[in-house]
Amino acid sequence: MALVSGLLSHALGRLLGLPGLRSGGPAMEQDKALEVYDIIRTIRDPEKPNTLEELEVVTESCVEVHEIGEDEYLVIIRFTPTVPHCSLATLIGLCLRIKLQRCLPFKHKLEIYISEGAHTTEEDINKQINDKERVAAAMENPNLREIVEQCVTEPD
Repeated sequence: MALVSGLLSHALGRLLGLPGLRSGGPAMEQDKALEVYDIIRTIRDPEKPNTLEELEVVTESCVEVHEIGEDEYLVIIRFTPTVPHCSLATLIGLCLRIKLQRCLPFKHKLEIYISEGAHTTEEDINKQINDKERVAAAMENPNLREIVEQCVTEPD
């Protein structure tokens, strides 16, 4: 209920331009979005020696942050796999989720999606990477967990 109230307050604040309905405002949300981008840009691609930023899988514009409550934010990531049939798109989404869960210093709700039209099975992948039970099950697999760790660990 608090989430719905926060989203409604945010939307009304933007629509009506009433500063009392949103405390942080667009500047705060933009700062948070840059903070999120700075965390995800260094994630390594599972197949290549490049980062997601270098491959343009993630860009600054793929991150949205909206205040949904007092000191609570909705973080939306829309990433673009390098090819429409990328077999590792789910793994990339998992890496994004794990790194943000570990590193974001503020209270948040996280939604991760493949950019619309960027993958042949985007709907299925979007469901998988936003399902807490599937994410938890994936991270219980030692082989998968090791790959995720290699991707999200910062280089020395």
